[in-house]
Amino acid sequence: MRRLLVPACLVAAAFMMWLSAHEPFADPRLAKGFRQPQQNGWTYVHLEGTPGEIGYQHGVMLAGEIKDGFEVQKLELMHDGKKDWNFYRNAAKTVLWPHIEEQYRAEMQGISDGVTARGVKLDLWDIVALNAAEEWSYYVKWYDAKHGIKGAKPASAAAPDHCSAFVATGSYTKDGKPVIAHNNWTGYLDGERWTIIFDVVPQNGHRFLMDGYPGLIHSADDFGVNDAGIAITETTISDFSGWDSNGVPEFVRARRAMQYATSIDEFAATMKDGNNGGYANDWLIADVKSGEVAHLELGLKNVTLERSKDGYFVGANFPKNPKLTAEETTYNPKDPSVSGNARHTRWDELMEEYKGKIDTGAAQKFLADHYDTFAKTTQPSERTLDGEIDKSPRGDGDWQPPFAPAGAVQNKVADAAMIQSLSFTAHAGHASGDDFHAAELLKAHPEFSWQKPYLHDMKAQPWTTFTAMKPGVKPAANQPTSGPGK
Repeated sequence: MRRLLVPACLVAAAFMMWLSAHEPFADPRLAKGFRQPQQNGWTYVHLEGTPGEIGYQHGVMLAGEIKDGFEVQKLELMHDGKKDWNFYRNAAKTVLWPHIEEQYRAEMQGISDGVTARGVKLDLWDIVALNAAEEWSYYVKWYDAKHGIKGAKPASAAAPDHCSAFVATGSYTKDGKPVIAHNNWTGYLDGERWTIIFDVVPQNGHRFLMDGYPGLIHSADDFGVNDAGIAITETTISDFSGWDSNGVPEFVRARRAMQYATSIDEFAATMKDGNNGGYANDWLIADVKSGEVAHLELGLKNVTLERSKDGYFVGANFPKNPKLTAEETTYNPKDPSVSGNARHTRWDELMEEYKGKIDTGAAQKFLADHYDTFAKTTQPSERTLDGEIDKSPRGDGDWQPPFAPAGAVQNKVADAAMIQSLSFTAHAGHASGDDFHAAELLKAHPEFSWQKPYLHDMKAQPWTTFTAMKPGVKPAANQPTSGPGK
């Protein structure tokens, strides 16, 4: 009898579909949580209760996605950092865990318990290491230098992710109130999985709505709004080096700030408190109560906070403070061909061109922009706001080699009215409407074949508005909206 061989990837996909679709079993910890059917590439989950309950709901409802996302992050970290997974697990236990407060310990334990209940074998240290995925390149660079290890620099050592973002208010926006927008730049391998909408009602602190990656207690690409009227986002500081093993993990500070901040000052204070230098970012903040926007540049040694009730701040992975640039980075702010500088120039052009007209529609258009200010052409590349590094023969510095499957992977926008209603509009894939086809790239560039088991097509989806919901509300409450995508 002929034996039918089923590809392993299909078996894994079927397993994840079963995990995601299987009805939750009776457990009181699941009572307040729920999950919506996928909408335009996004999966909406509502988590509510104690830290342990929130974590358990997260683990049970997203077990399939967490298993898949974990394997991707593990593959990337081991490939880029040249360390085995036990290295990250041990660092999670010995370096990070002592500086994690109890509520987030309980939440991550809950995630581990939840996925285990679904038959996914990920323990607490796997989950902690997963949550620190954006920080490990900083740690590895520090660790290798401390131990005299040469030639092990991760490809993403200086800046594990890139993004484009702005926040504006006053005379720059159509209604004089804040507008904030962001697109997440990362490898398509993990980026096309960055499509969870988390609606979290914690026992303490504020309810918040954020985008995120399965298994993480923080957004990690950092876009969210809370019911105190605060909206936040960030872009990574390129070519940054710095780490303090006695500090608080960035993912803990970012989550705490999202959950508890009621003002720009509180947000900044939380991010600075115990700063470990991991995942160093330029943070953009809006407070709809005051109509004020702010820019927090958070290095390890140098920290600056600027604010305005009539102006804008932009992010494109360029450091702004000259002292931080000189002391904590190797970034060249004078080279107009560098991605961060080219995108910085484009942001300033768009802010002035649309002054007094910036709203959610304009923001969506900005995130789809393909104008290269260095080449003076309209063509997607690493120098455009909607980045498509897979179309660039230059790649993007030390972060991504030529033609790498990386760039902008998803987009979010909110205005003051949306922030007040705990809402934002989101777009999975390139905002321009461009699709990515994995097989075509792997055929043309077999040097990326190490990604083949998990690299998928990334289709551009419609803009879709998500609003914090109550249990029992039908999915129709979150609706597709118009936009320059597809």
